[in-house]
Amino acid sequence: MKSSLIVFSTALLLAATGAFAQGAGPTDPQIAHIVVTANQVDIDAGKLAETKGTSKEVRDFGKMMVTDHSGVNKQATELVTKLKVKPEDNPTSQSLKAGGEENVKKLQGLSGAAFDKAYIAHEVAYHQAVLDAVDKTLIPNAKNEELKALIVKVRPAFVAHLEHATHLQSSLGK
Repeated sequence: MKSSLIVFSTALLLAATGAFAQGAGPTDPQIAHIVVTANQVDIDAGKLAETKGTSKEVRDFGKMMVTDHSGVNKQATELVTKLKVKPEDNPTSQSLKAGGEENVKKLQGLSGAAFDKAYIAHEVAYHQAVLDAVDKTLIPNAKNEELKALIVKVRPAFVAHLEHATHLQSSLGK
């Protein structure tokens, strides 16, 4: 499981930075789609953790992921509606979606402490990769100031999620 986490988080960062290397970077509609997809990946895994998590802390963390990332998606949807921007599918969002589906499938096959450890390990790797993509690709390439402001506004939540997941990971014994 650990190697698939590394592959997934590396794929996220490479997809976010490499998919647009030949161009000027992702466009605002592509960035909007990446943001929504990244949040949906965490919502899907969080829903699974709410029901399959063994420890209360893991279930609570899953619930927090669903709540927080649903809120970000609501804000993003309201913004793109206001701006009359249609989120555009792209290689990064496709990679995120596929990786999220693969993660959920793997997690569904686990139970007990193995589930808790795998879920939290993925959350640590995923949030770090998302922060790297936010800092190196999404914020620098966002042209619309309101879109950029939304990403900057929600960035501290990703940092808090990473710190919380890291703390949980150490309490679960990695």
